Amino acid sequence: MQRGRRGDLARNAPPRARARAPEGPGRRERTAGWRERALFFLTSFRALVFVCLFYLLTKKSKKEPLVSFSDLKARISPQAPRRTSCGILRESLYLRDSGLLPWAIIKKASDLEYRIQRRALFKEDFINYVQYEINLLELIQRRRTRIGYSFKKDEIENSIVHRVQGVFRRASAKWKDDVQLWLSYVVFCKKWATKPQLSKVFSAMLAIHSNKPALWIMAAKWEMEDRLSSESARQLFLRALRFHPECPKLYQEYFRMELMHAEKLRKEKQEFEKAKMDVGNLDYPEEILNGELARIIYKNSVSIIKGAEFHVSLLSIAQLFDFATDLQREIYDDLQALHTDDPLTWDYVARRELEVESQPAGEQPATKQARAVELGRKEERCCAVYEEAVKTLPTEAMWKCYINFCLERFTKKTSSQFLREKIDLLLHHDFLKEALEVAVAGTASFRDSVTMWQMKLQVLINSKSPDIAMCFEEAFVHLKAQDCLPLWISWAEWSEGTKREEDTEAIFKKALLAVKGADSVTLKNKYLDWAYRSGGYKKARAVFKSLQESRPFSVDFFRKIIQFEKEQESCKMANLREYYERALREFGSVDSDLWMDYIKEELNHPLGKPENCGQIYWRAIKMLQGESAEMFVAKHAMHQAGHL
Repeated sequence: MQRGRRGDLARNAPPRARARAPEGPGRRERTAGWRERALFFLTSFRALVFVCLFYLLTKKSKKEPLVSFSDLKARISPQAPRRTSCGILRESLYLRDSGLLPWAIIKKASDLEYRIQRRALFKEDFINYVQYEINLLELIQRRRTRIGYSFKKDEIENSIVHRVQGVFRRASAKWKDDVQLWLSYVVFCKKWATKPQLSKVFSAMLAIHSNKPALWIMAAKWEMEDRLSSESARQLFLRALRFHPECPKLYQEYFRMELMHAEKLRKEKQEFEKAKMDVGNLDYPEEILNGELARIIYKNSVSIIKGAEFHVSLLSIAQLFDFATDLQREIYDDLQALHTDDPLTWDYVARRELEVESQPAGEQPATKQARAVELGRKEERCCAVYEEAVKTLPTEAMWKCYINFCLERFTKKTSSQFLREKIDLLLHHDFLKEALEVAVAGTASFRDSVTMWQMKLQVLINSKSPDIAMCFEEAFVHLKAQDCLPLWISWAEWSEGTKREEDTEAIFKKALLAVKGADSVTLKNKYLDWAYRSGGYKKARAVFKSLQESRPFSVDFFRKIIQFEKEQESCKMANLREYYERALREFGSVDSDLWMDYIKEELNHPLGKPENCGQIYWRAIKMLQGESAEMFVAKHAMHQAGHL
């Protein structure tokens, strides 16, 4: 009764009083319990979901874990781009299931892709990502070949290719002026994308970089050679010429393209006729087959671009096509008529003699010797044209063309006679620089030719070059020791006129150590002559003393020192006896004149001893043999009779 009344009083109370009325303890406890249980279940559910996802994505393979905890956190983070994560995850699952790539490689691509999704973009990030994806594609191809797995290409390779194309589009749109980036895009499309896609890339690139003729040529070449569309290539060249009306390279490539188009049509027509197909319905105009479009381009281009170089370039292109003989003849005649005073014209006319056959095609020489003779005749005709050219146009440029031709022909010859003649000709006209170029090329081709090194050294000496000594040292490295005598003598003679006495003597000493055998005889004579010229008799006697035991010798070596002694004011008979005795020790058995001269010195010298003549006579009879002994006896008898 009291409890019901208390409730009625609470219901009838004013709102403020009713709000302040305390609730019962049971209701408050029940509300708190439900809240705690709901929070517990929600937390447990989240933890369970997180643990399940972590378990599934960190399930280990045979080699390594698929993903780390930090990577999982990054992938489920709301800041990660949804498209990137889904695409990478989908491809990674295919790659993991197929066994083509491990997860670590795929994760690196994901990390690189995150960088190009940032607000602040850098070109290096795009380049690194694209390069990594391209390497990934190549690696997948190699793995497919190795394990023989050829499925799911659309899901893996094509997906990566489309993603890389999108990255290239973003990068090229942001950095439009980077030509290298566009070219990388073109290379990627050529290897991995379709032809229509590459056409769009070229169009977008040329719309921005229309001021670069090389890009127009690249696009037209691709249309002509890869897509086999001559009309598209022609349209590109015409558009390019509107932007660059005076570009020689564009005209050259356009001229080449039209000749290639004509050649392709001719081959198609021949194949149809060979197959006995009716070509009446096909459009093969005779003018186009004969290269009429190329002739029109030639006429227009030479009226805009002057100079023999451009003219020669078009003629060189036309010579690549056999059917364009009339066009070649027309260009050649115009070249000679319009550019007579240009060295390039003479150079081309002379070189053309090498290509002109002097005999019909069926009568060409068959043997190697006959072909060599024919080639020699062609070279003679070329040289005749060059000789006429340097007389008509005696300029440095004309001489340079002549020299370059000589160098080119010289590298193909087995004899250096041809080049030596040209060096002598250049030295005769005082073209020292050009002669040195020829000589350098000659020594490079004929390193073991002493004559070529002598020619080079002669040019260096005439031009007073500071590299003469270095050139001598280089020559001795490449030549054999027994062939170096002329160079040693030349070096010593050059040093005598330009270097100090000590330097020249050092050269002679080095030469004597390097040159052995009979070749050293001449070197010793030169050494003795130089010593007498530079230091007089005292120096010559010192050199003789140093060499008197260094065999072999020559009779002239001893006669020189004897003559030097006689030229002195105080000629000592003791020294003469020493020289004669030393000479007779070497040549006493073969040279009868030495014995007679020794006897005469004893008779005629103021300090001589005539009583020694008999002893010298009997010594000579004992040492000389055969005809030498008989000749000595006859000479001695004539001398005693006063007839000698």
